[in-house]
Amino acid sequence: MLQRSYGNTGRTLSLVGLGGVTLMNQTQTEADRTVAQAFDNGVTYYDVAPSYGKEQETEKRMGPALKPYRDQAFLACKTMCRDSAGAKAELERSLRYLETDHFDVYQLHAITTKEEVEQAFGPGGAMEAILEAQKAGKITHIGFSAHSVEAAFLALGYYDFVSALFPINFVNFFEGGFGEQIIQKAEAKGTARLALKAMAKTHWKEGQHREFSHCWYEPISDPHFSELALRWTLSQSVTAAVPPGDLRLFEMAVEFANRFKPIEPQETAELRAYAAGLQPIFKAA
Repeated sequence: MLQRSYGNTGRTLSLVGLGGVTLMNQTQTEADRTVAQAFDNGVTYYDVAPSYGKEQETEKRMGPALKPYRDQAFLACKTMCRDSAGAKAELERSLRYLETDHFDVYQLHAITTKEEVEQAFGPGGAMEAILEAQKAGKITHIGFSAHSVEAAFLALGYYDFVSALFPINFVNFFEGGFGEQIIQKAEAKGTARLALKAMAKTHWKEGQHREFSHCWYEPISDPHFSELALRWTLSQSVTAAVPPGDLRLFEMAVEFANRFKPIEPQETAELRAYAAGLQPIFKAA
């Protein structure tokens, strides 16, 4: 699989990463197989968080599954704690469950409001614990994931993050005006861009059968449009994308990534027509 530079760090990441949500409800044997197959297909980027699954189940599965490949893998983890004590405890627990002595990137997870960012950077905030862990060699790089333009902009103003993980999706772009401004701001700061929700379509409708139960939104399952959607995202100024947390969709994304070519103008026009009238899962304020 094609690899791209992770900012100015000298590291590279595979075009798509394996999200920990994919391992939810899997046995350890199944998780071992999922990770082994991903690695065999060129996936070097693995992303997980304590909030994925009950009682940190995805971390507990990911740790043993990734252990044979850990030296060759890029492991990203996150915290939703905004205070120093909580972040420190969560980080230490994640290191233990993931059976590693360090994270390649550790991220403030899902920052959404101004208040969250200010708390994380304030006295006794999560960044104190994260910076302390970096000095101790437990974190190589520091990043964040964001679900709002306001939070992303504010975080980028507070600190020189190595990477920003956020939704980069054609429906959000065309129908919600969301994403492009974060790409531009991060690019100007020299912050690597990592993409979420590339294969998202819209919100689930009330009462709709949710075939992909791990996804809180309705993903694109049609192979033609899901490939176009992923290619569109990977044709933006990004390093890599984390596909939806469903094994079937992840395997599709790996297949697409292994034959990746940049999106063509007529294909973008096709996606724009497909997006017309859809409710984006994220919109600019």
